[in-house]
Amino acid sequence: MIRDATVSRRELIALAAGASAATLAARPADSTPFPKGFLWGAATAAYQVEGNNINTDLWVLEHLKPTIFAEPSGDACDHYHLYAEDIRMLAGFGLNTYRFSIEWARIEPEQGFFSRAELEHYRRMLAACHENNVQPMVTFSHFSVPRWFAGLGAWENDAAADLFTRYAERSAKHLGDLISYATTFNEPNVPALLAWMAVNLSASAMVQQAAHRIGSDRFGSFFFGNRDKMLEHMLAAHQRALAAMKSGPGKYPVGVNIAIADDQAVGEDSGRDRKRAEIYGPWLHAASQSDFVGVQTYTRARVAKDKDLPPEKGVELTQTGWEFWPEALGETIRYAAAQAKVPVYVTENGIATEDDSRRIEYIRRALAGVQKCLADGIDVRGYIHWSLMDNFEWMLGFRPKFGLVAVNRETQERTPKPSARFLGEIARRNAV
Repeated sequence: MIRDATVSRRELIALAAGASAATLAARPADSTPFPKGFLWGAATAAYQVEGNNINTDLWVLEHLKPTIFAEPSGDACDHYHLYAEDIRMLAGFGLNTYRFSIEWARIEPEQGFFSRAELEHYRRMLAACHENNVQPMVTFSHFSVPRWFAGLGAWENDAAADLFTRYAERSAKHLGDLISYATTFNEPNVPALLAWMAVNLSASAMVQQAAHRIGSDRFGSFFFGNRDKMLEHMLAAHQRALAAMKSGPGKYPVGVNIAIADDQAVGEDSGRDRKRAEIYGPWLHAASQSDFVGVQTYTRARVAKDKDLPPEKGVELTQTGWEFWPEALGETIRYAAAQAKVPVYVTENGIATEDDSRRIEYIRRALAGVQKCLADGIDVRGYIHWSLMDNFEWMLGFRPKFGLVAVNRETQERTPKPSARFLGEIARRNAV
């Protein structure tokens, strides 16, 4: 294993590429190959890895006192500067796809001003992917938005769809010829999902303070807004942005990534079907009118009459308090495919843990579920792991470790974990 922080990044990449997963974990018995052209990748989000996204709404919120954020994102993983080495490292594992997001607040830091320098930065990222035979999957909005957009009320504003479509059109025009796959939004159903999970993110005093901080009479944010207004405007934004992206250069499929739990009914009066209709229904319909649906699954949910129940006592939990349940993925793929009737890409799947042997076991069992779906004729076209590296996990800060790669945030050294080689070996063989 590579532990010495003084080892150069070039040596880390070479060692990671040459390591064999056979010595790291027992291979499952089923070696049925995946379809030709299957995507194998890892994902990040700009705000969680780039560092210093000072023009975003979340930067404002995490620097308030008091704040519900455990700590500020700061330099994060400095991926903004280290992307080329990180992409080479990903390719060195044997992965062929990198899902990442572009930061709206960098590209349009002030309303109506589009930074050519920042668009060129993301163009260099796309080029680095192609140079390493990695297909880039680009997410245009991953939770964070520009400060100025937040000051207009963000997704609650009636002009939100127009503003997002303009950003998507301008970005696609500059980047589209290098994009392989794209998604408009990352998990736009999360606010509604959190409400069903009884997670209270009420922070009215903090939001008022944020509005004062940026000199506005209001402050909108994805995590704290009116769910009904946001849903209406984001659905319109998805549809219109998809059309705008299609009108630009490049020929690439466009979809939307949806957070989906393996919902299991508990009790005769379980509200599972109502939950599905409310939380997933609108976005699965949007996906049905798109090129694909991105399934993002981590665990199961035990659904009672009007809320999700906590995990049962004694079950294995991850660092986020979610139940270790890799079998959830196969079930959510089946559900999404049946509802949307378009190709499925797994755009996020993983666990937060310090014990990498559990991550390997999770991947192995999750992929067994993917194989069963394929055997049943379901059109699954890729598996993208969350995440490439340990990063900033929103309100929880840097404590949860989702990464295939550890990051020393003092030195920014990357240390590939056994799970990176395990998944990379599967990708090389295109079989588990």
